[in-house]
Order: sequence, then structure tokens, then C-alpha cells
Amino acid sequence: MKKLNIAIVGLGFGAEFIPIYQRHPHTNMYAICQRNKEKLHAIGDAFGIEKRYADYDELLKDPLIDAVHINSPIPNHAEQSLKALYAGKHVACTVPMATSIEDCKAIVKACKETGKKYMMMETVVYAREFLFVKELYEKGELGKVQFLKASHQQDMDGWPDYWPGLPPMHYATHCVGPVAGLLRLEAEYVSCFGSGTIRPELANIHNSPYAVESAHIKFKDSDLSAYVYRSLFDVARQYRESFEVYGSKKSFEWALIEHEDHVLHTAKLPENEIPQKVKVPDYAHLLPESIRDFTTKGVYDVAENTHLSFTQGAGHGGSHPHLAHEFVMALIEDRDPFPNAVQSANWTSVGILAHESAMKGGEIIKIPDYNNIN
Repeated sequence: MKKLNIAIVGLGFGAEFIPIYQRHPHTNMYAICQRNKEKLHAIGDAFGIEKRYADYDELLKDPLIDAVHINSPIPNHAEQSLKALYAGKHVACTVPMATSIEDCKAIVKACKETGKKYMMMETVVYAREFLFVKELYEKGELGKVQFLKASHQQDMDGWPDYWPGLPPMHYATHCVGPVAGLLRLEAEYVSCFGSGTIRPELANIHNSPYAVESAHIKFKDSDLSAYVYRSLFDVARQYRESFEVYGSKKSFEWALIEHEDHVLHTAKLPENEIPQKVKVPDYAHLLPESIRDFTTKGVYDVAENTHLSFTQGAGHGGSHPHLAHEFVMALIEDRDPFPNAVQSANWTSVGILAHESAMKGGEIIKIPDYNNIN
């Protein structure tokens, strides 16, 4: 079987995936792309990658590239995804898919027109906590799922120049992904409220005043709704990406403090026995043996080579090799990855429209039907 030639675009967080693709049995880590030539060559030399591009458009002209994995700044995601799809490349892109509804629609349309695959690389739906809850659900241990909840709180002061003042819900896929993804639900409409205010020099950048935005999501053809909330600036809170699910038999609640044990509640036990702290196992056994150790270590584990996604975020729950493996196997098996373009657009749009709802005092706003984009 021919190995897939992968090109990675953006070598900050993106460098984390280089050794994963180098060791995956179905991929050739073929090319890297970075505007900063000094960094481009430093990474290329460190990992022994010969094909190097400082110009993204030049990379897309290379006929040997099968797929691009985009890890560029948020404002570039949609434009680079669209260029790659129309250049005949499959696309994996870090979150979020886009920053506008129009661009979400354009990417879904591009996939239909080109026949190429798109996957938004949402870390939470491949983190060990999500995989643990998914396993409980699939075994029937949760019973009937009754409600879902997620949060993403983070102090973004000091992050790159496109982050300051960003509306909280404009980067909501870490919240929306798990509540929609567990039961493969489609968000139908959203209502969101803003709370508090951030300092004026931040609020003025995007005309977004809120310190916290909290939203309710109603799912299509389901009796379920979910609650998600986010904060990025001027809120005292340790980093937390939480996901919680409440079932008729068992419920899973995320620990309040990072690195503490999560809690599993079991119905119909004596009151003091209902909650039990649980050790969430690693799910490396789901991966090819050659990339299993990347669930617990990565490029950024050493002190002199750190990235903020690791100093705040604990390496995304071991999700990186699972993400790469899902993308690769979708191409090998000629199937849609999870999440595919339609699901990615739905999740991304919830956040975009939630912020719009907050600015309109909680008005209910419908999510576009991405299954019927022409």
C-alpha cells in the first residue's frame, strides 16, 4: 500500500505532529511549511525533513502531496483550507474551522465539489476523558443520557496578537465538540448570554465586552440540550477544559482542579456511595503500536522546548496521535473522518452564533443546515 505524503503547515504547535506522521505505518512525513525561514530550516534539520516551503502557494503546487495538516494562526484557517481543497489536497485543520458562517459554508461546499476529505482536529473528542465516557456510553453503563455540559476557561493574556479581546465563544469547539460528539448530535439552535466585562483596551479590539459567555444548545431530532461556557480574559480560574454527561444510570463530572481525579456518580446507591473518584485510563491501545507512546509524551515535553498548549492544557489529553490516526485512516479507507466537514462547520458555527446571540441579549439563533449546502 502506498504511503500518504503529508505536509504540515505551521511549525509551532504543528511540530508536535511531525514525529507522529514519521512513525505512522501509513504515512510519509513529506514536507513542512513555515514563513519564518530560520524556524523552517531549524525544524527541518531537527526532524530530517528535506522538502521545505516558506510559501504556502508553492507547497500546494507540489503534486506529490496527498494531504495538508494546517496549524497556522486562526485567521488563516479558512483561506488555507479552501486553497488546499481546490488544489486537490485532503485537509486536516486545527480548530476552529473558520471565523465566519460564510467560510464554514464555503469549506463544506469545497469538499462536495472536490471530493476531498476535511477534518477539524478537535482535541477534546480524542482526549482520554472523552474516550472513557464514550466507552461507558457504548457499553450502556450511562443509561439514557439526559444532559451534557462543557466549559473551557483559560487565561489568554500573553498569547499571539490575534488572541487579545477575542469573544469567548469564537473559539468554542473545545466545549461544543464533546457535547455534540458523544451521541453524534447536530446543533439546531443556540441562545447565549454574556456576563461581566473585560478591560476596555481588550473589549475595543472586537467590540466584545463580555468576560464570560454561556450558551444553551438545542440538538436537532433529539430531546437533549447542552450547556457550555467560556472565559478568556479577566476571570480568575485555573485552565480547565471540562466535559460532563448526566445519564439515568451513571454520570461523569470533571474534576474542579487539574490533575485531580474525576468523579463518577452511580444511581440508586446509598447517598454516600453515589460519587466515586475514578482514574481515567489511557487509550493508547486503540492506536498502531508505533505511535502509542505519543499519548503520554511529545515534542514539547522538555523544558527548553515548550508550547503554551502544554503548559496550559496538559498535552490535550493524549489526543494528538488519535487525531492523526483518524485522519490517516479516513483517507486510507476512503470514508469521512470524525468530525467531517459538515460536523466541523456545525460545531464551529455554534460558537460564532452564540456570540451573536449574546450581543443580542440571548436571542435564539438557528444553525445553518450544512447537510444541504449547494
